[in-house]
Amino acid sequence: MSKRDFYEILGVSRNASPEEIKKAYRQKALKFHPDKNQGDASAEAKFKEAAEAYEVLSNPEKKQRYDQFGHAGMGNNFGGGYGGGMSMEDIFSQFGDIFGGFGGFGGGFGRSAGRRVNRGTNLRLKVKLTLEEVNTGVEKKVKVSKYVSCKSCGGSGAKDGGAFHTCNTCQGMGRVTQVTNTFLGRMQTTNTCPTCGGEGKVITDKCLKCFGNGIVKEDEVIPINIPAGVAEGMQLSLSGKGNAAARGGVPGDLIVVIEELPHEKFIRDGNNLLYDHYITFSQAVLGDTVEIPTLEGKARIKVEPGTQGGRVLRLKGKGLPSVNVYGRGDLLVNINVWTPQSVTRDEREMLEKMAHSENFQPNPKKGEKSFFERMKEVFS
Repeated sequence: MSKRDFYEILGVSRNASPEEIKKAYRQKALKFHPDKNQGDASAEAKFKEAAEAYEVLSNPEKKQRYDQFGHAGMGNNFGGGYGGGMSMEDIFSQFGDIFGGFGGFGGGFGRSAGRRVNRGTNLRLKVKLTLEEVNTGVEKKVKVSKYVSCKSCGGSGAKDGGAFHTCNTCQGMGRVTQVTNTFLGRMQTTNTCPTCGGEGKVITDKCLKCFGNGIVKEDEVIPINIPAGVAEGMQLSLSGKGNAAARGGVPGDLIVVIEELPHEKFIRDGNNLLYDHYITFSQAVLGDTVEIPTLEGKARIKVEPGTQGGRVLRLKGKGLPSVNVYGRGDLLVNINVWTPQSVTRDEREMLEKMAHSENFQPNPKKGEKSFFERMKEVFS
């Protein structure tokens, strides 16, 4: 089932400002808030859908990828995994400030929105691909040195999965409120609790392996399924594959940047491939059928008699697939006529005789298009 357009979900235009996007999300989130629609699975789904859209459109980098490539340019394997897997806790931990203090929402989610949920940092790496791999898509397995959940304490940070006690400073709220008298009157400020770091609880006995952090550094092999048609600089985001967060928080993402390796035969131009092919003087005069390499093997094309150097022949569908839509590019073959750099005495005499023939005199046909006109047609 295809995903709905993120702009459509929030009800904003593609030129909407960050403030308009935030306002639209706030309205949708408050409308479908779980505390307001308890037991309504449809409302909960729409609440998560709006959060998924806002997660992308509120992030300039993700928004740029989405505007350029649509859903195919987002998430694990270019399709999902960038917000659809968010839990309610994830949503409130990331966007809780949008609801805070508004509308009087309570319930399980509203009460926990003030507590801090740790979030792991994102990781970024480059993956090098050949044109052949771009053409077919490929699975790459990469070894990443990252923070993972501590197995000794199960990521809790407590020794032997041991006990926690409610923070005495904030009484488990994760925040402390301070009232200060100023010349403007009494001012109230709310800050993260300095004792528990906003978690609302304190470890009684810390794990000896991770020293209470709940995470340790290890190497992990991560499979990455890269779809066909990706391009240089394109990014894939693998949700939850970045660094683990301290004490069971939300893990970060793994950002994979595509790097395309140069090809010995082809030059890429969008989804088209460019290839230079040389023919002999006699082939140009008499015509011939020649063999051309492609990414899938070989193809044969016909060179018409009297073909001029610079002629471009098009092989439909022999280019690269599009990552976002159906269809493929073409293979554009630029025909070059090879000029011998040395000749024998007999060959020279033959060429000198032909040089005086009317057929061997430059005589462009009336109305024949110039090189620049032909190039304009090819690339238009």
